[in-house]
Amino acid sequence: MDAVLNYLKENREQQLNKLNEFLSIPSVSTDSVHKQDVEKAAHFVANYLKEIGFDQVDVQQTKGHPLVYGEWNGAGEQAPTVLFYGHYDVQPADPLELWESEPFQPEIRDGRLYARGASDDKGQVFMHLAVFEAYMKTNGKLPINVKVCIEGEEEIGSENLYEILEKQKEQFNADFAVISDSGMVDTGQPSIVYGLKGFTGLEFTVNGPSSDLHSGIYGGAVRNPAMAMSHLLASLKDVNEVVKVEGFYDNVEELTDSERQLMKDAPGEDYTKTTGVKETVSEQGFTAKEHTMARPTMEINGLFGGYQGEGTKTIIPSSATAKLTCRLVPGQDPDHIQDLLVDHLEKNLPAGVTIDITREALSAKAYKVDPNNPLITKAAASLEKAFGKEAVYVRMGGSIPVVESIDSIYNIPVVLLGFGTPEDRLHSPNESFPLENFDKGMETIVHYWEEVANNK
Repeated sequence: MDAVLNYLKENREQQLNKLNEFLSIPSVSTDSVHKQDVEKAAHFVANYLKEIGFDQVDVQQTKGHPLVYGEWNGAGEQAPTVLFYGHYDVQPADPLELWESEPFQPEIRDGRLYARGASDDKGQVFMHLAVFEAYMKTNGKLPINVKVCIEGEEEIGSENLYEILEKQKEQFNADFAVISDSGMVDTGQPSIVYGLKGFTGLEFTVNGPSSDLHSGIYGGAVRNPAMAMSHLLASLKDVNEVVKVEGFYDNVEELTDSERQLMKDAPGEDYTKTTGVKETVSEQGFTAKEHTMARPTMEINGLFGGYQGEGTKTIIPSSATAKLTCRLVPGQDPDHIQDLLVDHLEKNLPAGVTIDITREALSAKAYKVDPNNPLITKAAASLEKAFGKEAVYVRMGGSIPVVESIDSIYNIPVVLLGFGTPEDRLHSPNESFPLENFDKGMETIVHYWEEVANNK
């Protein structure tokens, strides 16, 4: 193990140069203009796996962007096999004018590496590949068997991945999975994420007159769709952040006292500093940490209708549209939640207007693993060795749909070994990743493979 860690330290500059090459590829999966760039990023990963010495490396074509598969089985039949998942696609860099440096020209400032994908997820994927390289260059083998699945569609829903995981079940099957696409609750505070929220949503449009109307002539006779939309939205959730949709909480898994204590003990983000709000709000009876980590939420993501220009235009708009999403917890089924939302909107629709509802096509169930699972406690111990600080256990308010998919298809534990920080600005201008976590993260990964291989 010492030889592996020394290799990583001695070759740090070379590794950063190679990571910068990876980050320089604008692999934006949602924009067809970057289709060739996405292909280039896939082949970068595949070529690196070949250089490392993986037995099998394939660039599998899908209906969308390619998936990179790698396999190394040299540890023997008695050794465990891990499925390492990550993604090489990134979010668009817009708005470009808010970047302090070019998004696809990596730059180091104040101990951070700035580039789109530095944290989500190219940087974290690369750390694992660099560790594999270190093992092969020093020991000539990896301590466990490894299957690698790096996709190019995570930022657009991973739609084609799920079909592949189902159809090629034997190829991707493993004893457990590791994903580094998450983060820590605070800079320097190693964290074990043992739960993720699910996701679902819909978009609906309230329709009124066939065209915008003069508000003086028709006001008082024709229902205003924007006002009708306001009544509908107000009926969904009260000022105490309690969702009022009938049945929304029926199957929610209640928080145990032990879990509430875990969340209380975990360092919390100062939302007033990181978001600019004056105070936090949360569901009545729960703290902000409990609400974001482990209670379901409902949010309006977009709201538009009527005149948007400067000054006043006295109209009754012909329609108004809202986009709505929910983050779900164990016990909630995304399809059922959509049904409840549709029923609520249709039942509470004011007279004089009609409604069109489009359900979110890509949804996911929540995921939670037992925090006492040995694979989880070994990850916590490995983090402590590298960071010199005891890891905290948390659940995350975000969703990684592939986690629940791997869990349901293969019925194996998924270890979320993330190294991002709250300051990384994921999906935003000036995304970055701390170099300290780059170094300590790779050290963690080395300790973890040794812990798993030795079955301590």
